[in-house]
Amino acid sequence: MLDDRLTEQRNPRSEAIDRRSSLEIVRIINEEDRSVADAVRAEAAAIARAVDLAVASFRSGGRLVYVGAGTSGRLGVLDATEMPPTYGTDPEMVQGVIAGGLEALVRSQEGAEDHPGPGAAAMDEREVGPRDFVMGIATSGTTPYVHGALARARELGARTGFLLCTPPGHALRAAHDVVIAPLTGPEVVTGSTRMKAGTATKMVLNTLTTAAMIRLGKVDGNLMVDLQVTCEKLQDRGERILMATLGLGRECAAGLLARAGGHVKTALVMHRLGLERDEARQALDEVHGVVGALAPGKDRHD
Repeated sequence: MLDDRLTEQRNPRSEAIDRRSSLEIVRIINEEDRSVADAVRAEAAAIARAVDLAVASFRSGGRLVYVGAGTSGRLGVLDATEMPPTYGTDPEMVQGVIAGGLEALVRSQEGAEDHPGPGAAAMDEREVGPRDFVMGIATSGTTPYVHGALARARELGARTGFLLCTPPGHALRAAHDVVIAPLTGPEVVTGSTRMKAGTATKMVLNTLTTAAMIRLGKVDGNLMVDLQVTCEKLQDRGERILMATLGLGRECAAGLLARAGGHVKTALVMHRLGLERDEARQALDEVHGVVGALAPGKDRHD
């Protein structure tokens, strides 16, 4: 293919895939997908570094900003969009920027990724600064829009990271605070990076934000406790969390949740420490929202 990017190479294991049955095609794809988790695991230290950078930004009042194009951009926007309903975060806290704007989420804007200028302009529009952490996502590692955004973010004082699925060069590593490179290899269909590279990207982003939210105290044990009731589904989930963690019946859990203003974390502290709602919220503020720091005998690792 005369292209040295790993994501653009031909996969010898799927060269005759067009002559296979449906079941054989599915098995080939599945066999290739099995390697993705190992590729992500190999980047565990780099992902942890990105988690630390994100947490530092959040604790200083900054943001995590994803920047990408095509599948990479959509996955960044998806991860950012899922934070408020999952962890009760402000929608500004984790943001996704995609080349071509919101229309590119539902209709491909292929030419939007070819120029660095719009990427740089997107950083100015969002007033990116020293408290922010900007993570570029480009599985091939070459997308001009992403490089333009990251170069401008660095000029504005932000920390930057890069997520790609081809071996990074020395210049790329030197330019950023962290580089994450799960090497998923050639795709089943050459160049179709929405497949293994896309799966790896989703896994990395899931891990990054989940770990950051845990570090910020939005999880107690393994339960999502920084949950604000806004619908019947979340009301049920909130009640079940209180029932499971506090040993309450459904009626008592519902009453406690109501007195906590529908906020599960506040309800937990109210019950455990015998506090009223405002007192519980003040106690949480003093420990930066970490429920575990208020529970006697519970380990806390910073």
